[in-house]
Amino acid sequence: MLAKVTSCAVVGLEGAIIEVEVDISPGLPSFTIVGLPDAAVQEARERVRAAVRHSGCTFPNKRIVVNLAPASLKKAGPAYDLPIALGILLSSEQIQADVSQTVIIGELSLDGSVRHANGVLPMAALAQEKGFKRLIVPQIDAKEASLIEGLDLIPVVSLAQLVGYLREEIPPPEPGIEAVPEYIPRGTNTELSYIKGQEHVKRALEVAAAGGHNLVMVGPPGSGKTILARTLPSILPPMSVEESLDVTRIYSVSGLLPSDTPLIRQRPFRSPHYTISSAGLIGGGHWPKPGEVSLSHRGVLFLDELPEFGHSVLEVLRQPLEDKVVTISRAQGSLTFPANFMLVGAMNPCPCGFYGDPFHACSCSPSLISRYQKRISGPFIDRIDIFVDVPHIDYEKLSDDRLGEKSTSVRQRVAEARTIQKERFCSSGLIYNAEMTPIEIREFCHAEESARDLLKEAMKRLSLSARAFHRILKLSRSIADLEKSAIIKAHHLAEAIQYRPRTLA
Repeated sequence: MLAKVTSCAVVGLEGAIIEVEVDISPGLPSFTIVGLPDAAVQEARERVRAAVRHSGCTFPNKRIVVNLAPASLKKAGPAYDLPIALGILLSSEQIQADVSQTVIIGELSLDGSVRHANGVLPMAALAQEKGFKRLIVPQIDAKEASLIEGLDLIPVVSLAQLVGYLREEIPPPEPGIEAVPEYIPRGTNTELSYIKGQEHVKRALEVAAAGGHNLVMVGPPGSGKTILARTLPSILPPMSVEESLDVTRIYSVSGLLPSDTPLIRQRPFRSPHYTISSAGLIGGGHWPKPGEVSLSHRGVLFLDELPEFGHSVLEVLRQPLEDKVVTISRAQGSLTFPANFMLVGAMNPCPCGFYGDPFHACSCSPSLISRYQKRISGPFIDRIDIFVDVPHIDYEKLSDDRLGEKSTSVRQRVAEARTIQKERFCSSGLIYNAEMTPIEIREFCHAEESARDLLKEAMKRLSLSARAFHRILKLSRSIADLEKSAIIKAHHLAEAIQYRPRTLA
């Protein structure tokens, strides 16, 4: 008898419907899986065989052929265990049930229990989009799947429980759907008010957060660059539900979504080590997976010790910094992952870290300093909106018991500025100023006469590129939004220009 069960695959960040066809016929006992399966799917034969036996059912001692259609799409991972097992039980007539409107996902243990599967959120979204009525998932993934409305959700803990439900011997399990978790600000370890001094750096962080701009901090060791970067999420406004779903989808496919966190509400903050490879940063692999730039989507990618990253690693960031997406091409096809993040870098001005520091003598030769700074290319520098010096902190500031401005106050101003931008870009699909193209810059970055004269002089004296010209205007627009000014004024433009680097040191 031929049985058909519907499951789902994940291609990039999107789901794809997979039809699991099971045929059991007389002949020598065998168990064959076809349809371009990988090693994990091939190993399902032993998992399914043991799980069926330990669930109180009989594994057919006949010729079994399982086809995963469409055969042209590569099947990866153990999420097909449960639909294959159910297809065998339907084909052997141990179960009689209508599963034509049901999508089934789950990995099986040898004892028949159902384990977590990666990518449940995009699979559930596809099932709902394709008009399926019911979704059977592992119990541990029920909260994640419940984020997609319009499906009759059936969470199961074991194959035996699913069999009992389909035989109508037990009632359907309760999904235990919870409300969308509330946004809770980051803890006091990232509180801006506890950082002593560096007020100009805090201002730069506020401007960067307001418009989603990239930022690099340059200063000697111990000046506070890393902890300043780690405070950035505390001044960013909460993600909308749509943004949270986008981020959760990425983490679900990557297998990084915590079991107790069905929906990610905190903006991501990723800080990879400088030994990371290009594939680890951008994404890749034989079957491409999201990299750090995609895991930082709608959040912050922090690169500490920026010049220590490999030259090729930094250069591959140039395209996602411009396009906000990453496209990975392989022989099987191309996959596109979102990569709309804020880049924050921290670096020393020289190998010893004390070039230009009035309190410590630099031990580096001029040629060594030059080679160190040239590790960061001009095209990469041109894509950074804000360069800010982080100097040594005096004892008087460190010992001052007074607290600075709290993150909540700064976050309120940033949120108001982003609200202005949301209203401005309501018809263009953009979110904040850093995403503007020359078309939006021409429409929204109107400057007064004195500001235009200042920009003209800066272009001549600093020999700025066309990209730098546009980035200065976008940065000026963010500074004006913080002041709720409809037009870019001279002092807005002056602040934006002073964030451009003349030299890295």
